[in-house]
Amino acid sequence: MAEVVRMPKMSDTMTEGVLAKWHKKVGDKVKSGDVVAEVETDKATMDFESFQEGTLLYIGVEEGQAVPVDAVIAVLGAEGEDYKAVLANGGSAPATKANEPTPAPAAAAAPVVQSAPTVTPESLGATVIRMPLLSDTMTEGVINKWYKKVGDTIKSDDTIADVETDKATMEVTAYAEGTLLYVGIEEGKAAKVNDIIAIVGKPGTDVSPLLQATTAAPATSTEAAPVASTSAPAAAPAVQEQTASADGRVKASPLARKIAEEKGINLSQVKGSAEGGRIVKKDVETFTPSAAPAEKPASASASAATTPAAPTVYGQESFTEVTVSQMRKTIARRLSESLFTAPHFYLTMSIDMDQAMSARKRINELGTVKVSFNDIVLKAVAVALKKHPKVNSSWLGDKIRYNNHVNIGVAVAVEDGLLVPVVRFADTKSLSTISAEVKEFAQKAKDKKLQPADWEGSTFTISNLGMYGIDEFTAIINPPDACILAVGGISQVPVVKNGQVVPGNVMKVTLSCDHRVVDGATGSEFLLTLKSLLEEPLRLLV
Repeated sequence: MAEVVRMPKMSDTMTEGVLAKWHKKVGDKVKSGDVVAEVETDKATMDFESFQEGTLLYIGVEEGQAVPVDAVIAVLGAEGEDYKAVLANGGSAPATKANEPTPAPAAAAAPVVQSAPTVTPESLGATVIRMPLLSDTMTEGVINKWYKKVGDTIKSDDTIADVETDKATMEVTAYAEGTLLYVGIEEGKAAKVNDIIAIVGKPGTDVSPLLQATTAAPATSTEAAPVASTSAPAAAPAVQEQTASADGRVKASPLARKIAEEKGINLSQVKGSAEGGRIVKKDVETFTPSAAPAEKPASASASAATTPAAPTVYGQESFTEVTVSQMRKTIARRLSESLFTAPHFYLTMSIDMDQAMSARKRINELGTVKVSFNDIVLKAVAVALKKHPKVNSSWLGDKIRYNNHVNIGVAVAVEDGLLVPVVRFADTKSLSTISAEVKEFAQKAKDKKLQPADWEGSTFTISNLGMYGIDEFTAIINPPDACILAVGGISQVPVVKNGQVVPGNVMKVTLSCDHRVVDGATGSEFLLTLKSLLEEPLRLLV
């Protein structure tokens, strides 16, 4: 009897899965334990093993398509068996078999079986490559560069493109072999996750039926060209017609954009010399902005010589607009969700840093790795979190997760925004190890070489603006963490010690708390522990 195969729940937070790849096709024999497909979850891409046996009669989900957990993705049964009744009953077996010999259902089934292959990649002998999910927060990616063009031969594991995500620029690797038949996204344009970006197959294969059957298929580069030329306003400058793409985005290499930003050059005024009017490094370096002609003031009259007049000031209003990067889009979305979803409250405390300053000076005299105040704060926070697990927690909607491990995210400023690499098991690491790890993360972040494993899994976050002279500030919680600590600079201020006013070194910290998880007393007790550790740094060693 035919049995349905449903999308499994492969992680505790999974609500849907993407069918990354089928390892079986309709008509294949399947044994219990066979890997039938690869499923991309919210955590990783995992093998899906069948616990049923039979012939694969039906595939209900195309590669790259997302479906909810428990949705029907396939049907297994005896070879030639009619599976329509099982699908019609929502995956349940029919009550009777009286309709099996009736010719009507069989006749109705025939056109479905015959027409399905005409719109599936398998029927064309092709493989669809979609915009991959390269980070946990990614919703779309920008094709930074294509390394292959239509007609090129593709091998498995070939790098076919660079994709700019909200976190970094990463390589997209082909998982198919054949000829590149179709490129759906031009360089510099964005595509949503799971949109078709390319198709690989046998030379000469007509992929138009597949594109017509895909409702979300993006326009090809050849289709975009006439749109750009016919929709451009008549008064648009010639330079913009040459360098702007159909969606208004200026076509330029990442290096050219960086140099233009450093020099304050508006790329819309630069003429590109590369293919399709794309702006490259040499175009920016050789660009000379044309000086605006100054108007000559009217000739002064005889009476003006004796009458003081306000000086004439010449100027030109100008501005520069830049496309919002993937990183900045994600920062805006995630922090807006955090601030307007989680009820924030803030606790500020002043900490005497005299002993911490003396300890740091002595550590750096004896050690080979230079330790910063941020490293000392991070270590103290990690020790304090072990004593206050309620602060080291996450709100999960219908439950609260109290983490037994301490993974601290460290906010690092980069050119396009903010990244938060994670120091894992920080409570078990020495100051020198923490210092070396944070320095390495900071360099990788600036070089855009951080990988998803580097920024996922934090249980608490620290944001330090003390090096910029900021005395105190409040930070927005980095979900799913329940708290974030904002660290200000160390200021020399008068303090009272032993009844006398003396110079002191004070640092202010502000704890932002999600009130759904952490109460005021809980957060205050955590700060008191942190204060005691920083004011007596030897406590970090016991």
